[in-house]
Order: sequence, then structure tokens, then C-alpha cells
Amino acid sequence: MSDLDGRTETMSDLDVRTETMSDLEGLTETMSDLDRLIGERVARTVPPITFVVPEGIHALPVDASAEERGSAAADFVRELYPGGDDTLWESAAPYYAQVTAAMATAGLAFSALGIFGLDGPGVAHCSLTAAFLKTDHRDPDVAAQGTLATLTSDPLNDARWLDLPCGPAVSCVTLRELALDLEPPQPAEEQPKLITGQIQVHIPFPTGPYMAVFTLDTASMEYWGEFCDMIMAILQTVSFSDPEPEPEPEKGGTAGEDGTAGDGGPHVRGASVVAPSGTVPCPAATPPSRQ
Repeated sequence: MSDLDGRTETMSDLDVRTETMSDLEGLTETMSDLDRLIGERVARTVPPITFVVPEGIHALPVDASAEERGSAAADFVRELYPGGDDTLWESAAPYYAQVTAAMATAGLAFSALGIFGLDGPGVAHCSLTAAFLKTDHRDPDVAAQGTLATLTSDPLNDARWLDLPCGPAVSCVTLRELALDLEPPQPAEEQPKLITGQIQVHIPFPTGPYMAVFTLDTASMEYWGEFCDMIMAILQTVSFSDPEPEPEPEKGGTAGEDGTAGDGGPHVRGASVVAPSGTVPCPAATPPSRQ
């Protein structure tokens, strides 16, 4: 009987552990729901902001929930590769679902790939992101001046003041030269180099203590000037007022692309934008060297 009693006690211990595991799983689900609710509450606190992006900018579905991310990524790859087939789309969707999750986890409210066809073979490409950072500023001019002072403290930054239609802003251009490791290894002086450029623009919200940070990265440096013009054209459209409802498309027509990042997120409209040349700080595509 003592052996049987011992087994009964063991089974009782297992039951307790099972209940404990069940409680932990329930707590995990509760914490997940709490994280989602907190994220939604934070998103709602960001004041309205709108901007227009050009055709060729393909936005990742960073506003999609975890449950919707797979189907949203599938729709994204079909837009990104319109000439593809089911094999390509099905193989690419999981990758872009992971990229989307990483961008959303990093706090980006907007993340997109820019793919632009050329007259000849190949494409010009870039990435474009927008993030909204909580600050403690009350005056956008003071916030912009502080940002400029901080960025100009690094001699490798080309930081400049911008007067945009939406208010003061600060641009920062950084060029980098990367050495490519090849097999078999080559002497350092013979290693091929890759030059990349980044344009980052900080725009203080005039309606609340937030900073909008737009970042464009590209390795297509032969089109550096065009990308400088493009980001400036986008910045000219930034507005901190509530977006006006877009008119209904005429029967038989097509509506413009429209994406939002949840309540309080950016309202993004697809459109063709053209910037006049020479309106953007655009240094030569030669990275400075640190002395």
C-alpha cells in the first residue's frame, strides 16, 4: 500500500505542476494582450502626421497584427514582384514577414522599400523609414536647434538646418565606405569597396512632445542626387494636421494607395512627387575619412 500511496502522491504532484503550467500559459497570454493594449494606447498618443510617398515606394505592413502579418506579407510580395509567380511569392513571403516583424519591434511606424526601374538593365533601390520618438520639448525651434548642435558635434556628419512647410527640421547626411570580404582573401588595398549613403531628417512635432525621424538609405550611389531630391519632395508634403478624407474614386477608376499605422499612426498617400533639383543638401558621393 505504501508504494501505491507514493504513486498517488506523485500523480498529485504532477497534477499540481500541470495546473501551474496552465496558469503560466494563461499569464503569458494575459501579458501578450497587455503589451498589445499598451502599444495601441501609445500609438493613439502620437499626434496626427501625414506625408506623401512617390510611386515605387512599397510599404511593409508594420501596422499589421501578429495574426495578420503572414497574409499581409503575402500581399506585399505580390505588389513588390508583380511579374513573379506562386513559387516566388510563397518563398519570399515568410522572409518579408520576419523583416516586417523586426521593423515593427524596432518601433518604426513606417518602413518601405524603394524600387525604381532604369532606362537600361537593373534597378535603383533604397529603404525609407519613419519613426516617432517621445521627447520633452515644448518649442519645435528649440528642439531643432538642440538636434543640430548634437549632430554637428560629429565631424563626419553633414548636418544642416531645413525650413520645411511643416516647420523647422534638421537633415543629416552620412556616407560610408565598406570593404567587401571576398574568397579567396585579397590585400586590403585591393578589396572592392561599397559606398552607401544615408539621409536622416529630424522634424519636431509642433503639436506634441514627439520627434519624427525620416531615414533614407541606399547603396545605389550613382543615383544619389535623385534620392536626395526624392526625400526632399516627401518632406515638403509632411503635415501635422488631421488628414482630410480622400474623395471617392470615380466609377471604373482606381483609388490611390492608402496605408495607416493604427490609431495615431502616419497616414501615407501614394503619389508622384517631383522635387526641383538643388533643393536638398547633397554632398558628393565620396565618404569622408576619419583622421
